[in-house]
Amino acid sequence: MRSITRALPLRPTGPSLRPSYARRSIALARPAYSSTALPASSAVPAAFPELSGPLSPSQVQAALDVPPSQRPGARLAQAGHAVVSTFDLFSVGVGPSSSHTVGPMRAAKIFAHSLPRRLHGAIHSLKASLHGSLAATGMGHMTPHAVLLGLMGEDPESVEVGRLARVMDEVRAVGEVELGLEHGKTRVRFDLDRDLTWHLNPLPAHPNGLRFTVFDGAGDMLATNEYFSVGGGFVVNSATQTAENLYYRDLHPEDAAAGRREQAGAAADGGPGTGAGTRKGTEVMTDGLEDGAAEVDRDGAYGDDGKTRLTGRPKYLFATAEELLDICRRENLTIAQVVWENEAAFRTDAQIRAGLLHLWSVMDTCIRNGVTSTEPDLPGGLNVRRRAPGLYRRLQTGFYPTVEVGLGAGPPGPDDAARDVAAGAGWPVNPATTAVPARTGREDHALRLVPPRRTPVFPGIEYLSCMAIAVNEVNASGGRVVTAPTNGAAGVIPATLKYVTEFVSHDDERDVMTFLLTAAAVGMLFKRGATISAAEGGCMAEVGVACSMAAAGMAACLGAEPGVVLAAAEIGIEHNLGLTCDPLGGLVQVPCIERNALGAVKAVAAAQLALASASAPPPAPGTPGSTTPGATREPTVSLDDAIEACRTTALDMHAHYKETSLAGLATTVKIPLSSPAC
Repeated sequence: MRSITRALPLRPTGPSLRPSYARRSIALARPAYSSTALPASSAVPAAFPELSGPLSPSQVQAALDVPPSQRPGARLAQAGHAVVSTFDLFSVGVGPSSSHTVGPMRAAKIFAHSLPRRLHGAIHSLKASLHGSLAATGMGHMTPHAVLLGLMGEDPESVEVGRLARVMDEVRAVGEVELGLEHGKTRVRFDLDRDLTWHLNPLPAHPNGLRFTVFDGAGDMLATNEYFSVGGGFVVNSATQTAENLYYRDLHPEDAAAGRREQAGAAADGGPGTGAGTRKGTEVMTDGLEDGAAEVDRDGAYGDDGKTRLTGRPKYLFATAEELLDICRRENLTIAQVVWENEAAFRTDAQIRAGLLHLWSVMDTCIRNGVTSTEPDLPGGLNVRRRAPGLYRRLQTGFYPTVEVGLGAGPPGPDDAARDVAAGAGWPVNPATTAVPARTGREDHALRLVPPRRTPVFPGIEYLSCMAIAVNEVNASGGRVVTAPTNGAAGVIPATLKYVTEFVSHDDERDVMTFLLTAAAVGMLFKRGATISAAEGGCMAEVGVACSMAAAGMAACLGAEPGVVLAAAEIGIEHNLGLTCDPLGGLVQVPCIERNALGAVKAVAAAQLALASASAPPPAPGTPGSTTPGATREPTVSLDDAIEACRTTALDMHAHYKETSLAGLATTVKIPLSSPAC
């Protein structure tokens, strides 16, 4: 049965059915985004219920000194397994944020579509509220714009690029929203200044909360619902206190196979991770769907060839990296092959291939759009200069050699090249003569000036940086990107994969699919074991996780064994632990864009280090660190250890550093908070 928005009465009776994810999220959420400390009487007993009665100052301090991750109740139940579809983890959308733009757009559309048909004729007005991080940085992330488009029935994958920038003016001009209901559209009253409200205090279940309510002509409430954007574009719907859309992106639950709707089931033809049954034994039929069917709507459907029976249940379930590695060794499969076999529960081989290549096509187009942009600055008011075109031109021989690019209108000229060199070196540019940039230092000094380098010193690093910056400049301007696994970190994986196709691969199609499937497996582990939401784990949960995913993909495309691939993923996240999310003005620009460039560079370095460590000769027998001849040494820190560290670090991180723009760079650089009426 479809989960619909609740009509009156508003609150269900009986025991709570909130899932384990929501229970875990409550532990992650802070009581309020405020610099004022909570009274000890309210803070301590909530975290330590065993402490009762008046507390002495020493008891209060001792309780507060215990990190949140070590307090009772911090370790809660997790999903039964980590497997989600690669095409749910990676999705096509628009910038600038997956949790603050894509997720709210999906939530608003789900709300509009779930309104009971019997209420449609009575709906007269609408109210929406943004809570927690969505309020703190929502305007900079274009959250209200996305909400309006979702209410109108738009989808992140198909919405017109550029519509985000216009929709608020359109609604403000008429004072109405055309509500996109499941069975048609209806215009309802909506005053942006009065009916859209901002609340820094988060809703209980998650820092990224939204609430929608519709009223009749007399002002009586007809229906209401709360949603939580939990990262990567995934949305939790609290209508029935269940994890709606937590593991899939379909608008209605019945449109997703049961194997994508929950993570507590068993593998196809056997228990979790058993691998019982093989695709060689897949039932082949002669009737079924017509040619061209692109998606599986329910369990036991047929593929677009009309012959292949699709089980709707992934075959190889895993909850940890250790379980994934065991499956690889037992079944003689690479990590990418394991994920492919799981996708085969929902799609034919041809559909899997087409879907992966489509994701890469969107990524590659995004890079191209970034390096060929003629806009000088990014939108948003910070006046951040677009650097990808200049960096691309500096590389001299780029990945699109026939395309002419320039900073601003018109083709590049010699002055542009000189300005790029100057800007790349950090020199001030003399506006009177850009061909001869002004320099700091004396030409006649005893210590002579170092001449400028006009060619890349580290070409590989400059390619990675250019590609990552290109993607995130497109994202920051509201362009089309792939959520990988989030929009704020959308540049890391495309940049690293572009590097593979340009400089490493001898079979682009094979390596694109291997890279994306391997990266997806690692992303699944983080989604289950930690978080991919900056509102829960700071930039560690976005760029850090993307770096780990890209490192694994890179290592796989270099022919690494599954154990080495997971070691690369561990290195990628280990050196991003604690990374804060503190964007200037709530915009996904500073420091987000550069962090993606550094994330891509770290990913390649992590893959290289893992491969080098695996191939290093063992110490001589009898020396410290030596092992039994023939034995394989495991990494000191496993990927599972690092994912757990990511989870606990997220718990212990202050809310000011979780996508709220209330600390860090967001406050040291004097940019006003981009949140009206907070």
